[in-house]
Amino acid sequence: MELLVAFRDDPAGYNMARFISKNMDKSNDLFHSENFDLLIIDTPSISADWLEEKFNYDGFIFLSKHASESGKLALTCHSTGNFSTAEFGGNPRQIAIPHPHIQKSYMRNLWNEKDSFSEFQIIIEATHHGPTALSKPSIFIEIGTTQTQWENIDLCNSVAKIVVNTLNQNRKNHPVAICIGGTHYPEKFTNELIHGEFALGTVIPKHALDYLDNELFLHILQRNPEIDAAFVDWNGLGSNKQKIIDLLSENNILMKRL
Repeated sequence: MELLVAFRDDPAGYNMARFISKNMDKSNDLFHSENFDLLIIDTPSISADWLEEKFNYDGFIFLSKHASESGKLALTCHSTGNFSTAEFGGNPRQIAIPHPHIQKSYMRNLWNEKDSFSEFQIIIEATHHGPTALSKPSIFIEIGTTQTQWENIDLCNSVAKIVVNTLNQNRKNHPVAICIGGTHYPEKFTNELIHGEFALGTVIPKHALDYLDNELFLHILQRNPEIDAAFVDWNGLGSNKQKIIDLLSENNILMKRL
């Protein structure tokens, strides 16, 4: 069973959680339903590495706001992890276990409703921020990008409905690829996720490749136990192209150039 998690002081996450909880039974701190439970926490979700000290679930889905300097409206979904320092939760050089099949189902369901979100870019993000230490898969589902959207009850309710529908569906398992290269908002990988065969694991953007060494790469592989291939943004590797080729070859990872 999955646990939905929202930080009380995160307006988008809390609004989604409040809508979902209306049709759930509550016991102590938890809301319960047939296919998932819900928890509202009093500390930031990016620092929720402690969850497994109190709760035992198959996976964790964080409902959250999304912010960006550009202010571009976006509905996003991403795995978590730090490729270098831990400025926003989690631990340095630690990658969370992704939740590839939940992510694929959610993004496909969101895309099928894209006409209802015509002002928004529907896109995944590269792996970033915490939590990083959970031993079960986790994913962030986010609404962006300003206070106006975070406090828009109709918008939050609409996204929350898609979350609930995703969790109530019978999910298919897909082959899984980690992703390497490109920008923080990787359109090529998003397109493969929504329209292609593969689900996605950790997404390592171009700006993080300088930190990628054999030790970190082996850690990423350990945190992606279902990996079948690596999607590589061939023109988005910068000066690290040969290093990526070598790491994939040495670890017998099938490379798919995009």
